[in-house]
Amino acid sequence: MNALGEVERRWAYASWTAPSHFTFLLGLVPHTSPQHVYASEVYKKDFSTWTDRLDIPNLEFSTFIPQLSLPKMLKDNGYRCVARVSMPVLNPFTMLSKYFDDYKLMRNHFDFAGMLPDIEFSEDQPSFYFLNLGETHYPYMLDGSDLPHISGLHGVAKSLAAGGDAGGRLKGNEKSFEDLVNDDTMRSLHAQQVRCVDYIDELLEGVYEKAPPDTYFIVMGDHGDAFGEGGYFGHGPVMHEKVFEVPFIEGLRP
Repeated sequence: MNALGEVERRWAYASWTAPSHFTFLLGLVPHTSPQHVYASEVYKKDFSTWTDRLDIPNLEFSTFIPQLSLPKMLKDNGYRCVARVSMPVLNPFTMLSKYFDDYKLMRNHFDFAGMLPDIEFSEDQPSFYFLNLGETHYPYMLDGSDLPHISGLHGVAKSLAAGGDAGGRLKGNEKSFEDLVNDDTMRSLHAQQVRCVDYIDELLEGVYEKAPPDTYFIVMGDHGDAFGEGGYFGHGPVMHEKVFEVPFIEGLRP
């Protein structure tokens, strides 16, 4: 990842997966939270930056109107738009899939390696690939057998439909927050997430090898995770800076 450019500390527009990805597909990436500026100036700069990233002249905010859709804008300019997503809340039945030529939810939530065979670049048509990687998302590539069971929105919905509680655990198997979140567990989970970033970093080399030299990459987080800071764990309806803090890297293929 470092070969693409400088790693920046930025801030997500939302604290969980679905709304952050919706923002990405508007054409807005994690922001720098500048002071003493109007929000409209930040949006204007974000949209105009696509002119630097793409070989499409004169891109500006008006180019995205009225759909406010990055894939729609790219399709209008001759791009084939492909998405591979890991999280069920991004499934093809959601509004996120609109304007993509090929949009697929992976069977395995942690399968960046499985996405690689589908990534192909044509000499006749430019491509836009949108990849949502689950490896760095809880439970960080582990099978979960020795980890606390803490569900996201998808797990909560499934549990409620099956007669479980809103915590995503079947009744009779509840544990308190204090039982689940302790210093040893937090250190273990944090270390595992770091290992998953290393794993992703290795696989990214395979995408570089497939991509033409003029391919532009953006690597970013959709939200952060809290590991016990301020009494918080994970992400979602959480107001803590760690949940909004994300990495951001962009640049041409090394």
